[in-house]
Amino acid sequence: MEVDVLDDLDPRTLALKNYMGIVENHNENLSKSTHKSFPSSNETSRKTRRCQSDPYYINVKKKAVVVLTRLPECTVSALQKTPPEQFYGEADSPTTACSDTSWQPDDNSEDSDFSALINKRKPTKPKKGDTASTPAPATTSNNKSVTGRGTVVESSAFAHSSNETTKVRPNLPEVDLQMDMVVLARKRAMRWQRGKIVEVVTKEDGRVKYKIGFEEKGKSLVSGHHIAFETTPKLDQLYVGARVVIQSPDDRLCFMPGILSELPSRKNRLRFLVFLDDHTPLYVGLPSLHLVCKPLEDPLEDIPDNRHKCFMIQYLKNWPYPHLTHYKVEQNINAELNGVLQKCTVEVVDCSLINVVFESTQSKEWIHRGSIRLEHMAKFLKLNDDKGSPNDSDHK
Repeated sequence: MEVDVLDDLDPRTLALKNYMGIVENHNENLSKSTHKSFPSSNETSRKTRRCQSDPYYINVKKKAVVVLTRLPECTVSALQKTPPEQFYGEADSPTTACSDTSWQPDDNSEDSDFSALINKRKPTKPKKGDTASTPAPATTSNNKSVTGRGTVVESSAFAHSSNETTKVRPNLPEVDLQMDMVVLARKRAMRWQRGKIVEVVTKEDGRVKYKIGFEEKGKSLVSGHHIAFETTPKLDQLYVGARVVIQSPDDRLCFMPGILSELPSRKNRLRFLVFLDDHTPLYVGLPSLHLVCKPLEDPLEDIPDNRHKCFMIQYLKNWPYPHLTHYKVEQNINAELNGVLQKCTVEVVDCSLINVVFESTQSKEWIHRGSIRLEHMAKFLKLNDDKGSPNDSDHK
């Protein structure tokens, strides 16, 4: 039994089906014919008029419609408000973008060799009748001190882990010095050499001395704090303030004593900074380092130069925020050479060091940016001492 389900459809749906059936039959006839034939324009227009005259004819074409919605007045007014001032950056603020200019020191001034790291209004000349006063040293909020005319001294944080801030020797077991052990021993103040322990001598007062036979002839009787391991140390044995010996860059057979002053970090390009006992700073790699076997309780007591010893005491006291002067390449500064201030030019800035060429001798030398040999650092330290002297007198 067949059931006609077309009666339940909507009349418009039926009209559409009829129209689609006409088109399908027409396409089927075209596919069956062996010759290409096209319906006449009269027949096509007649079928089109017949479908359009049907009361249930549906136009199946789609048209894009854009609907506009009007926002409430409160929303429009809120969007038109100017953002608060704190959302502007220093360079984007509409009130301060053009008001302040970057201050640069005068190139002709001998005391203005530092680059300006902070934005500062250009100083105006004092009017007649006004007394010109010298500005006092100011400390900025980012640990930078401004001294003199544009000289900037910054306190940079170099430690990136907690164990670098303690400056305490790791609690590691000591290695006993034995006979026939190859070591690095002190031959002169700034010259250590490779040798072998040939005898262990115990004094009447209980002190232990070691007789070293050097590879380059000669023997010497030294203490444990004048002997360094010949092997390369491990990273967990190193700390800021450690007594070390490094290989001389000029002589492979010579080693020089110093104090480890920086551990590897991104700020120093993963290198070790060592201050030699003659105040010379050097960046070295791990293979160049050798730990002193039995350093003194205070390793700085082994430094013969009192001036450098005082510098290292202050340096370790300030660590991990050592004071560094800020220079740029081709700046003309004054630095100490052979005990006298000499004019020199900064050629290279390498992390905590600068390479300068002295005008008088054309000699080049690496100097630490916090060195007391720099005129600006010497002035900075003197200003700090003068500033602290009244307080010291009050406590007396």
